[in-house]
Amino acid sequence: MPARTGPATDPGAGVDPGRWPDVASLPPASGARTAVAERLVRHALARLPLRAGLAGTDSIGLGGPLMEIREPDAFFRRIGASGLIGFGESYMAGEWDSPDLVGVLTVLAGNAAGLVPAPLQKLRRLWALRQPAARANTPEGARDNISHHYDLSNDLFALFLDDTLTYSAAVFRGFPAERELLSAAQHRKIDRLLDLAGVRDGTELLEIGTGWGELAVRAAARGARVTTLTLSREQQQLARDRIGEAGHQDRVDVRLSDYRDVTGAYDAVVSVEMIEAVGAEFWPEYFRTLDRCLAPGGRIALQAITMPDDRMLASRSTYTWIQKYIFPGGLLPSTEAMERVTVGHTSLRTVRRDGFGAHYAETLRLWRERFTERAAEVEALGFDATFRRMWTFYLAYSEAGFRSGYLDVQQILLTREDTA
Repeated sequence: MPARTGPATDPGAGVDPGRWPDVASLPPASGARTAVAERLVRHALARLPLRAGLAGTDSIGLGGPLMEIREPDAFFRRIGASGLIGFGESYMAGEWDSPDLVGVLTVLAGNAAGLVPAPLQKLRRLWALRQPAARANTPEGARDNISHHYDLSNDLFALFLDDTLTYSAAVFRGFPAERELLSAAQHRKIDRLLDLAGVRDGTELLEIGTGWGELAVRAAARGARVTTLTLSREQQQLARDRIGEAGHQDRVDVRLSDYRDVTGAYDAVVSVEMIEAVGAEFWPEYFRTLDRCLAPGGRIALQAITMPDDRMLASRSTYTWIQKYIFPGGLLPSTEAMERVTVGHTSLRTVRRDGFGAHYAETLRLWRERFTERAAEVEALGFDATFRRMWTFYLAYSEAGFRSGYLDVQQILLTREDTA
C-alpha cells in the first residue's frame, strides 16, 4: 500500500500538512510490519473489557466502552510504523474515535503492562522509537522544550484552567469534583505544600517552576520572601503581573532562569510537577541542586507525577506520543527512582509521601470538559481542529492514567539526612 500524500481520512481532511506532516500523511511501513501490528492489536483488544468496532464490519473485545476504528488499514499501519505514537496520530487524524474516550483509554492504561507480549517487550530496543537527542534537557534544550508547551498562549490556558491559573493536581474535599470549587481545591493543594515545607513569615523560599504565580502569591501572603524560577517568558510576564496585582511584587522575584543556575541558601524549597520535565539523565543534578540550595534545617516539598518503577525502567528511552506532541523531553519518575537518586547522590531523604491520584483524575476531567465547551474560543485563538483533537486526546489520556491507577501524583517531603 503506497504512502498516502493527502489528508489521512475524511474527518481529518482539513489537516494542515505543513503543521502536522505526520498526521496528514500515512507513514511508510511494510506490509509485513503492518500485518504483524494488526495481529498483535487484534489479539490485545480481544482480551480487554471494551468493544472495538472496525469500520462497522467487525467487533473485538469483551464488551465495555466503544472504540470506533473508522479506517482500520490506516490505524494498523500507523501502529506498525510507530507504535503508540501512531496510535495517537491516528486519533488526531480522525481514523478512530470514541463516545467515551476516557473510558477506552482507561482500559488500555490499566492493561498497559500486558498489551505487548513479553517476548517483544524484551526486544523493545529493536523496535521502539528512541528519543531524539535534540530533545535532551540540557540548559539550551530545556528552554526549547518548556517553550514548546508553556509558551503556546497564556490565553489558551486561561480558557480551561480556573481563576488561579494553576496547572497541576488539585485536592478536593469530595467526589465528584465540582468546577466552581476548583479554585478552592487548588488553594488547598498549595497550602498543603507550603505547610509541608514549613513556609511562614520570614521564610526564604525557592520555587522551581513558577507556573503563573499562584503559589508565590500564597507564600508571599504568609510573609515569605520568594525567589521563583521559570523558563517560560509568557509565564514570567503574566506571573509578574498577577503578583503585582496582589500587591506582593516587593516580596517575589520571578526569574527567567534554569534551576541549575540558582545560587544562595533557602529555608524552604518547593517544586510542583516540574521534575517530570527534567529528564532521567539530569535527575542527579536536579536533586543535587535542591540539596545545595537548602539551608541547615530546611525542608523541601515536591509535587510529582509518578509511574510504576518497572514501566519507567522499560520505557525511559522510548519516544512517546506525549513527548512528540505535548511535553518534549519529559519523563515521569517512579518513587523508587527518586529514592535511588537522592540516596545515591545527595544527603536528602524522604520523610513523608502522600499520594492523591484520584484527585488528579478529577482535575483533568474538569479541564477537559471546559476545554471542550470552549472549543470555539480555542479556535478563535488560532488553534486548528487537529490541535484541538490532540489536546483533547492529551487531557483524556492523562485522566485515564490516573483513573486506572497506572499514574499517581504525590506530595513528598525531603530533609537532610542529619535532620530527618
